[in-house]
Amino acid sequence: MQFQPLTQESIAALTPYFEQQTTRMSTYSGAYQFMWNCDLFSPDYAEVGQCLLLKGKQGRTPFFFYPISKGGVWEEELKTIEAVEDYCRKNYLKLRFFNVPEERVGKLCRRYALGMHVETVRTWYDYLYKTEDFKAFAGKKFSGQRNHINKFYRSYPTAQFKIFQPGDEDKILNFLSEFEKTQFQKSDRFAVRELKMVKALVPNFAKFKQYCGYMEIDGKVVSVAAGEICGDTLMQHVEKALREYEGIYPATAQAFVRAFATESVKYLNREDDSGDLGLRKSKLQYNPCQMVKKYALEVDKPLCQVKTLPVIHTQRLCIKKIGKRHKEAYHALASDVERNRYWGYDYRKDLNGKTPDADYFLNLIRRDFRARNELSLGMFLDDTLIGEVVLHNFSYTGEAEVGARLLPAYQGYGYAQEGVRAMSDYAFSVLAQERVQAKCYKENVRSKKMLEGAGMRQCGEDEIFLYFYRTAAL
Repeated sequence: MQFQPLTQESIAALTPYFEQQTTRMSTYSGAYQFMWNCDLFSPDYAEVGQCLLLKGKQGRTPFFFYPISKGGVWEEELKTIEAVEDYCRKNYLKLRFFNVPEERVGKLCRRYALGMHVETVRTWYDYLYKTEDFKAFAGKKFSGQRNHINKFYRSYPTAQFKIFQPGDEDKILNFLSEFEKTQFQKSDRFAVRELKMVKALVPNFAKFKQYCGYMEIDGKVVSVAAGEICGDTLMQHVEKALREYEGIYPATAQAFVRAFATESVKYLNREDDSGDLGLRKSKLQYNPCQMVKKYALEVDKPLCQVKTLPVIHTQRLCIKKIGKRHKEAYHALASDVERNRYWGYDYRKDLNGKTPDADYFLNLIRRDFRARNELSLGMFLDDTLIGEVVLHNFSYTGEAEVGARLLPAYQGYGYAQEGVRAMSDYAFSVLAQERVQAKCYKENVRSKKMLEGAGMRQCGEDEIFLYFYRTAAL
């Protein structure tokens, strides 16, 4: 996957994804990305197959937005999810998805049933309304809105809702300046930022395909509303009004929907309430038909359940932690460049020619276990370290890779295959893995025979490697 920074220009180019998304979530709209994500999460984006994939950061920790397909095609989203899994697996990243639509949570829960955490927070929810309700405000439950609107037009008979036209930018910006001086009392940093970004959005209405209108009384702009259409939903990003004009907010809300919600637009999304109880009360009074829930999902690494390093006994071996008293033997095993040319890792690339001390390799495997990326255990005869067996490269759907290496004096006795089989059994029984994989260089005949002796079956090859697998049934 090739990621690049999300910018104003790229947001505009990605408009087809936003226009055709089916989640009804405000998050996946052009103006939302412009107003909130660009600065807060500094996201990158990639087009993966038929989906848009956004990658953000919380501090130093990366996360992914749920991939958005044109038309809500699960099969295309799944292909992108698999690409994200592979990306995280190769880069030893936690697999984390934010803004997961409610209708996709069940599918992901079934996919990651081996272990994960799901979270949703009330303040994330968007308020969704039927556009037909806003057009008419019919019935008893909307009597308050109707009364306010009727009173507004009686009090201000010259009020007109006008469609924004190129050249109206100064009108809107002048209104926002007045709004800021006379109406805006909030000190919350998100509210302050929102107003700043609304001002930045105004010159970009056309670029982000925003629908904008404003209420004017005797030539004075007294309210502004703006949004965009995504699928069957009108996303309302902006609604500002001077409260001195009683009834201005419901009048503007109705006029905005009447102006821009065509027959194919069934819903109005008025975004979340950010935890502001006053705003929550207001949004609830408009009788939402649904709360659009958003979920965060983090997949556990299989090794997270391992609190202490295990001890595994076989017929001849004890497979256990490599301790400090074994560091010299382990150093000899790990630093032999010639013997480890088939191991797949050359420590010299990380050390820039420096010679590793006796603690170096021991610290490496401890670091990898602390991060729950890799389980490295020693193979022992009595208390003599003779080699190492490793579980690593864990997938998020029940797969792991196994490998083993021996000190020269202990090769040829079947110890490696004994260790690989035991470590594979541990992966099946304790870590609940479904499949253990391995690979070896084509020219490494000894490793090929070892893997076959450990009960693994060849399942493929490429120009460099032979690939093997084993399940609990083998």
